[in-house]
Amino acid sequence: MIISDIEILDSIKESGFRNIFIHWESNEYNEHNWAEQIEYINKIGLNIVFAHLSYKGINSIWEEGTTGDSLVEKYMKDISDCKKHNISMVVMHLTSGKDAPMYNEIGLNRLHKIINHAKEQNVKVAFENTKIKGYLEYVIDNIKDENVGICYDSGHCHVHFNDEFDFGKFKDRIFAVHLHDNDKTDDLHLLPFDGTIDWEETVRNLKQANFNRHITLESVYRYEYLNLTPLEFYKKSYEIANKLAKMYKKL
Repeated sequence: MIISDIEILDSIKESGFRNIFIHWESNEYNEHNWAEQIEYINKIGLNIVFAHLSYKGINSIWEEGTTGDSLVEKYMKDISDCKKHNISMVVMHLTSGKDAPMYNEIGLNRLHKIINHAKEQNVKVAFENTKIKGYLEYVIDNIKDENVGICYDSGHCHVHFNDEFDFGKFKDRIFAVHLHDNDKTDDLHLLPFDGTIDWEETVRNLKQANFNRHITLESVYRYEYLNLTPLEFYKKSYEIANKLAKMYKKL
């Protein structure tokens, strides 16, 4: 079954969502490039809260050589393009896969260039927890800038970190969230409450860390969810997002 980008976006809008995030290099995966998607997103009245930049080749950011240097230029261009489309925040990975070069000053210096450029563009940068611990801590410890924070990914934390995450360290620095679930066997991107994450504890931790931005699900229409229509799936997603928001208010 092939579902078009337009049908997905229409279903998201019709289900009740007012905000959305996009994968910036979506043209690598879909028939519409990012510019066309943004035009349609604006047309139907959805607001883009952040763009998730590509993490292809990101490990080279920590290595000497021209590949890492070229990556800096690419990210700076992506951020400038985001600014042109009124996108005020980007999410970036610091690693890809289970193995990456150890964090170091080479990568830190490159990240400084990206971050300084983003600040000039008035675009915030949120680094996401992925599969390897230590990188977020290293960056946040060494880059003291109010324009820089993190994107907390609940699914990654559950399956890769066994739910071990120092929320206190990132207090006031959580700019964005990717909320999704799994059963610790893989990064399944299930809807919250369909896996084994303790959502009351997760929401409590976010609140204690002073997270007060959009409740953002990283919903993926696949697996058993294909038994639902796209509209049914995103309506369910919307109901769950509201449930999480209500939990946040009550805690």
